[in-house]
Amino acid sequence: MGSGKVTSSALSELRGKHVTVAGLGVSGLPAAKVLHGLGAHVTVVNDGADERARAQVAELEALGVTVRLGDGTASDSGSAAGLPEGTELIVTAPGWKPDKPLFAAAGRAGVPVWGDVELAWRLRGPDAAPWLAVTGTNGKTTTVQMLASILRAAGLRTAAVGNIGVSLLDAVLGEEKYDVLAVELSSYQLHWAPSLRAHSAAVLNLAPDHLDWHGSMEAYAADKGRIYEGNRVACVYNVADKATEDLVREADVEEGCRAIGFTLGTPAPSQLGVVEGILVDRAFVEDRQKNAQELAEVSDVNPPAPHNIANALAAAALARAFGVSAAAVRDGLRAFTPDAHRIAHVADVDGVAYVDDSKATNTHAAEASLAAYESIVWIAGGLAKGATFDELVAGAAKRLRGAVLIGADRALIREALARHAPEVPVVDLDRTDTGAMLQAVQEAQRLARPGDTVLLAPACASMDMFTNYNKRGDAFAEAVRELGA
Repeated sequence: MGSGKVTSSALSELRGKHVTVAGLGVSGLPAAKVLHGLGAHVTVVNDGADERARAQVAELEALGVTVRLGDGTASDSGSAAGLPEGTELIVTAPGWKPDKPLFAAAGRAGVPVWGDVELAWRLRGPDAAPWLAVTGTNGKTTTVQMLASILRAAGLRTAAVGNIGVSLLDAVLGEEKYDVLAVELSSYQLHWAPSLRAHSAAVLNLAPDHLDWHGSMEAYAADKGRIYEGNRVACVYNVADKATEDLVREADVEEGCRAIGFTLGTPAPSQLGVVEGILVDRAFVEDRQKNAQELAEVSDVNPPAPHNIANALAAAALARAFGVSAAAVRDGLRAFTPDAHRIAHVADVDGVAYVDDSKATNTHAAEASLAAYESIVWIAGGLAKGATFDELVAGAAKRLRGAVLIGADRALIREALARHAPEVPVVDLDRTDTGAMLQAVQEAQRLARPGDTVLLAPACASMDMFTNYNKRGDAFAEAVRELGA
């Protein structure tokens, strides 16, 4: 990773500065290496001391970086300050919660705290690629990947970066030159990125998530809303989610920046939407009161589930804000292939479709998934992370043929089904071993009828039974293959 693009002001700001990097992992390690390479005096503090952390320590210490494994909140002298001696700046991994003692100590001492996104933003060169940024409770990764596909179809040099794909530091400091970047940003990353100013940005949706980290829904929404601050061309919001439009209204943007809505219905002026199976633009056209531009057909979106069409419209809005043609939007959407475990059709067995949406790890994502099918045998459960399921079940009740429940917190879903869908047959599997998935799929097959969809949309995290949602989805797919064998 070179530093040829770094601005002279960023170099002078960081050279010789005593910087504490909070947290190792995906973002902390490259941040520490970059800062060291720029001439900063770097100390890394990390909560854990597992095997991976120790390997990263060895790599950094070989460079001359100081690393302390432990809680990272005490200084050399053990003083109450809680900051490593001489700290002038903290660069934190996004997962470190704002209530950490280290950050309280930084606040008392007047020491600024940056995230890896803030660091990348400040290290951009004078000819840096503009950022088209996306956040939201669900759909971020898919939307950013769709956006990158559209930008590539327009002949632009781009990459999907941030919370996915290429790291932002690599994109900013690497040798590759980009015309524009498609940037996924989490609420954690936005919390620690006060200087970020995107070309255009979108908030896809807002639902309770990560509240243990942010402390409240209001704080979570406010951090999501930071993505709009200083936007130059467009703030893209979800017409169906008023909270996203409220964030646009509250944002301090550059003169001339426009609010652009996306909707699954017929679009009003300054919106993108759907008319008779066609994605249309009434925002980036001349005389938008009277005219609309056809962008693509609903069938060009893969898969054409309602929430994925919304993702496509948001991606199209950001691309159009950057001046991309309608033809490139169509070609980019056609070329896009979703990641695994996102409404992935696994197989049809005896007239029943089996669909893996293991990525639906919260109720908001599961709600969107359940809305995509008419008659469903639902496989759900896992770690609820404090969620409640009444609203989800009440909304989906009329679509449910049956439900098969797995995982540690399945009783919460079973109780919601009893309250809001008492006529739906429920199979409660009293086991949390990985082999439970095969039994779950077998039970779902027994409940299903030709024309139904057996849908894995757990509405819960996976770690009670599986390493991650990918492993859970893989187990589902393997079980389905055994049915068809």
